[in-house]
Amino acid sequence: MNNFNNLKEYIALNTDRYFSRTKEILKKNGDKTVIYAFFLRTDSIYAPSIVFDFLNKAKNDLGLKFNLYTVYKEGDLIKAGEPIWFLEGSFVDLCELETLLLQRIGYPFVAAFNAYVMAKTLKNATFISMGARHYPDSSVAYMVDYGVSVGSRRAQKEGAKGFLGSSTKAGSSFFNLKEGLGTMPHGLIGYAGSTLKAAKLYNDCFKEDPLIVLVDFFGKEITDSIEVCNNFKELAQKGKLSIRLDTHGSRYLQGLDEDKSWQIIKKYVSSEVIKSFKDSEVLHLVGKGVSVAAIFAVKEALINAGFPLVKIVVSSGFNVEKCKTMAKANAPIDVVGTGSLLADNPNKTFATADIVSYNGAPLIKNGREYLVKAMQQLVLKSKN
Repeated sequence: MNNFNNLKEYIALNTDRYFSRTKEILKKNGDKTVIYAFFLRTDSIYAPSIVFDFLNKAKNDLGLKFNLYTVYKEGDLIKAGEPIWFLEGSFVDLCELETLLLQRIGYPFVAAFNAYVMAKTLKNATFISMGARHYPDSSVAYMVDYGVSVGSRRAQKEGAKGFLGSSTKAGSSFFNLKEGLGTMPHGLIGYAGSTLKAAKLYNDCFKEDPLIVLVDFFGKEITDSIEVCNNFKELAQKGKLSIRLDTHGSRYLQGLDEDKSWQIIKKYVSSEVIKSFKDSEVLHLVGKGVSVAAIFAVKEALINAGFPLVKIVVSSGFNVEKCKTMAKANAPIDVVGTGSLLADNPNKTFATADIVSYNGAPLIKNGREYLVKAMQQLVLKSKN
């Protein structure tokens, strides 16, 4: 995704102005060799390929020389505030790169961590990264999907099914897929005029693909699910049909309210587990939208109708906290589609860089002295 016809011009257009002015000052008054420390403000997973691609392109296109020091491998866990690497080189060469490097760190590192936690939490469910439409542009979506693939691989090594792919073709390349994943949006249901007709239209065009039917458009999740199953009975009985629940958070799934949701929960979740839920988790348990109760209600209806093998795909706000609630309740989920892969607080996605040394002399702004110590342990050790 780093396609730049003129990298020098791209940097000049997109770096922070104070870095460009710093470069002018350095050219007039003399250069120094500096060491930068890069870190994030939240826990993350090491996912450096995209930022390293950019750094190497700058090296090749602009003839830069630098040394990079890191102890991490792709997929390693990193605690908040810990330096992820140190970059040593000419202050003149590196100062304008800071903005562009930081832009390529936070998204993949944080998405990797959240994807890892989600996948490990719901280890028996398969995930699909579906956040592309939520991000400001395709480059962010690309970075997020790369990070998701890194976090997913770590979770898979620990026994989780992990992420199958992305909703976009570009993102799915990180999962060794040629195409993006997904079947139908709500717009197709509206176009068709009924959930069943939309399912037929889709199946007619893509007979070889798995059939995943979105069932919340008309607010009849259960009756529309059963109608679709009855029409595609052979697929349903072979476990090749999936029902996708995407009920939004302003209403309950068909037939439910708070009292009926509690009745469902008490039927399928032990009293000991129910007592363990925090107040913040109760909304995901019995609230509006795709709650634990909603998922159990649909699964029960499918079983009672003779379709126990029909899979349930869920989406709508599946962040780390919601996945943890679903796992604690052992909700019958087969696939999770999620675009909630970044921190709820944008500040927790930001990466930061500080210079820790000038011409070999350690120096940093007050309060970040621990970075100097980390630099001395890694950089100076590697040079001796």
